[in-house]
Amino acid sequence: MVPESKEFLQTIKHTGPERYYLVREDILPEGVLKTVQAKELLARGEVKTIHDAVEQVGLSRSAFYKYKDGIHPLSKLERERIITISMDLEHRSGILSRVLALIANLEGNVLTIHQTIPLQGMANVVISVETTSMGEEIRQILDRLQSQEGVKRAMIIGQGS
Repeated sequence: MVPESKEFLQTIKHTGPERYYLVREDILPEGVLKTVQAKELLARGEVKTIHDAVEQVGLSRSAFYKYKDGIHPLSKLERERIITISMDLEHRSGILSRVLALIANLEGNVLTIHQTIPLQGMANVVISVETTSMGEEIRQILDRLQSQEGVKRAMIIGQGS
């Protein structure tokens, strides 16, 4: 019989469902807070490497790697979802293309597109969009879609993760 390694036992220990907690910032350890700061510097492009980020916030690289996958700002977690948008578009060349370009420019990732056959000059389009990287609120996205030429209606019909 082979003795169980420490790594094997850790794997067994972590196979259950992950648990999450909402914790007030002021009670978090300094290393966790500095990890968030370093990740934000990287995300904003203010630094190019992890080494530069941890050096700027005064954190060891080992602490960064320990916490980096386990800490995320709540605002980021709220945006990690998929939305389904239903739109009525005028049946004219380029309308859907401009809608898709707008979503791409907002850093949305289009997952599915379903378009009905145009009737009486209008087509219904249903698009599922991953909003993880999008910086704007969903209401702002809808407002921008509705202001596009040829978009007669845009509304969220589904939301999830």
